[in-house]
Amino acid sequence: MATDPKKYVLNHTMLRVKDPQQSVKYYELLGMKLINKIENPDAKFDLYFLAYDSPKSLSKGEHWTARQGVLELTHNYGTENDDTYKVANGNSEPGKGFGHVCVSVDAIQAACQRIENAGHNFQKKLTDGRMRSIAFALDPDGYWVEIIAFKPVDSTADVKETDPGSYRFNHSMIRVKNHETSLKFYQDIMGMSLLRTSENSANGFNLYFLGYPGDEDVPKESVNGVNPTAEREGLLELTWNYGTEKDSNFKYHNGNDEPQGFGHICISVDDIDAACKRFEEKGVNWKKRLTDGRMKNIAFVLDPDNYWIEVIQNEKLKKTSNR
Repeated sequence: MATDPKKYVLNHTMLRVKDPQQSVKYYELLGMKLINKIENPDAKFDLYFLAYDSPKSLSKGEHWTARQGVLELTHNYGTENDDTYKVANGNSEPGKGFGHVCVSVDAIQAACQRIENAGHNFQKKLTDGRMRSIAFALDPDGYWVEIIAFKPVDSTADVKETDPGSYRFNHSMIRVKNHETSLKFYQDIMGMSLLRTSENSANGFNLYFLGYPGDEDVPKESVNGVNPTAEREGLLELTWNYGTEKDSNFKYHNGNDEPQGFGHICISVDDIDAACKRFEEKGVNWKKRLTDGRMKNIAFVLDPDNYWIEVIQNEKLKKTSNR
């Protein structure tokens, strides 16, 4: 069977967490639902998969491998009782690389107030700094959760209620050394489309938003005057800081070397054997081939910055397991 990148989806982002009960409760506050749990007692870790699953969600009721916008939380047994354990959130040295996950909401002022009322902290409140259209909440492990809006911020200033069932897990951000190399990799090899570019020359960085639109038209403008990709899920944001590509010694941290935190992004494909064959033909660097080790149903590709990309089978398109 051939493989069609138009059928791929950016399925999930994996973060290691200290205490799964606290982390699951936090993301449930943000409107997510636990849609799957994989227990691995022999290896002493469990995986928790959360996603938006209300009637207003984009993938309500879908098999977890068929969705875009899933968050995987990895818990290694015992970390919740270790006072010295702390993850690297990716935004400070050592360990800078991964940036944040992002949730888009209906009424951003009310959504942020709801998070604050629940006793959670912010890296940046909506009213902080010059950028008054975004906020950054902090999850229990200190990971940054960007909050963006579907609607113009001014239009929701007096709105007091928010519906978490309408939220979207919009994107995950990683920093890249060379934007041209990374854009070529994610488009030509991983099959993504560049949906939006935000150039910030005054501040020395650009943002590139990629995803799998399938056969949908890529939006150029939003009817509500906001980010045209705000109501989507399963996007990857690449942040390029000018000049890093010229420094031969510069590199970002992939989250899997010490100190650990972010683990990987994951692509769900139409036919995993055919997709991995295609990746092989395109000369990718592998962290784990499909045939390596005991787990024959997943592979890991390395991107140009050494971030891990898991490859799994979309079980809706081809049933291969009971996961």
